[in-house]
Amino acid sequence: MAKQKYRIGQIVPSSNVTMETEIPALLRAREQVLPERFTCHSARMRMRKVTKEELEAMDAESDRCALELSDAAVDVMGYACLVAIMSMGPGYHRASERRLGKVANDNGHACPVVSSAGALVEGLKVLGAKRVSVLAPYMKPLTKLVTDYIENEGFEIVDVISLEIPDNLDVAAQDPMRPAELCTRLNVNGADALVASACVQMPSLASIDPLERVIGLPTVSAAVCTTYLMLERLGLETRAPGGGTLLSGRFGNAKAA
Repeated sequence: MAKQKYRIGQIVPSSNVTMETEIPALLRAREQVLPERFTCHSARMRMRKVTKEELEAMDAESDRCALELSDAAVDVMGYACLVAIMSMGPGYHRASERRLGKVANDNGHACPVVSSAGALVEGLKVLGAKRVSVLAPYMKPLTKLVTDYIENEGFEIVDVISLEIPDNLDVAAQDPMRPAELCTRLNVNGADALVASACVQMPSLASIDPLERVIGLPTVSAAVCTTYLMLERLGLETRAPGGGTLLSGRFGNAKAA
């Protein structure tokens, strides 16, 4: 008999409040249409200001968090800070995921490990996107690291808006519908997809479906892509109402039950 209950683990910045809101919201919406049930569990890395220095110090705590979550025998683990990974250099999500997976395995509770950075890359590839437009809350130098990282993964950036908000709690305080307004200012001419929030802390879930209707492009966020990849790694149907095209069930494990 297929497993019906899953423990979702997240490694989050100490000041992050959004991934623990939006990923559970997507999973609760999924529970209304599919049989699996989920509980969500987090471990925290200290970070308040979104600067390269704080991000590097925070990343050093991720092994401890992976160890703590593996004590809870989570079924999948997500590193929920996109910019921390992308600021560490091209392709770093692969090294981070391998290392954290080893921590869990060595603790006797092996599980798939994903990262929001890797999930964004994977989500765009699943959609078949080549050219993307991006909204990010970061200061411009950090946004440049993010767009460089995405380009290094084989994508072309059509346009980007950087909101230049340094305080992580201020990022979380943004209206979840603000991306729906801001993204209409992005140049999407020739774009294949829209990244409505290249940040785990910037609320955007409420904007995903409206943006897809208005702009007519597949629209993703860090939370949407992370949820997709967690479900895919668990071998579950990648469907969650409110998650846009990527979580429509058309991609990955569509026949899982």
